Amino acid sequence: MREKSGHTYFDCSKLTARERYKLLIGTVIPRPVALVTTLSRDGRPNAGPFSFFNVLTHDPAIVAIGVENHDDMSFKDTARNIRETGEFTVHICDTALTDQMEICAIKFGSDIDELAEARLATVPGMMVRSPRIVAAPAALECRRYMTLQVSSAREIILGEVVGAFVRSDTIDPETLHIDQQRMDAVGRLGGRSYTRTQDQFEVRTLTPDEFFRSRK
Repeated sequence: MREKSGHTYFDCSKLTARERYKLLIGTVIPRPVALVTTLSRDGRPNAGPFSFFNVLTHDPAIVAIGVENHDDMSFKDTARNIRETGEFTVHICDTALTDQMEICAIKFGSDIDELAEARLATVPGMMVRSPRIVAAPAALECRRYMTLQVSSAREIILGEVVGAFVRSDTIDPETLHIDQQRMDAVGRLGGRSYTRTQDQFEVRTLTPDEFFRSRK
């Protein structure tokens, strides 16, 4: 660590995993939260939130979630279920869902149904078997595209979005314009902090001609 041009520089190779974690979750903000539902091979439901999550491309439509294994290197229920079934559903969380989402983050045993404990009503999926949380403003039904094993403890799961549910009061079905104020999605910050997406502003990217004219 050293001062450099008004910034503090960190050589990541000299940091512990925990230090790199703190640095990344404090700087890559806000991060969208994926509340992921899956079914085990024998049909047991599971739900867990992940803030190492984002959309990567629209053609094909690919989202990614980063999943860490248990301390003994065994798979978490989400990772194991996706390996066994190839299916999962990503839910976008709004302010109203935050407390129930946090219940799903509790490290219950695999015999506990987080959805039941959080009192989250679900319906069967349309294109996948994993349950859909009715209260979520949006749900992306996914099939596993590939899994990247980045270490013995961590993997990145890429899912192809094969179907999407968007709450009807948030979307214009003709233009597909989504009212992001009504969506009211929350984002994850560092530590225990979250942020709301209600404070918004717009910036339009100029064309090259507009840019150079603005400089005259």
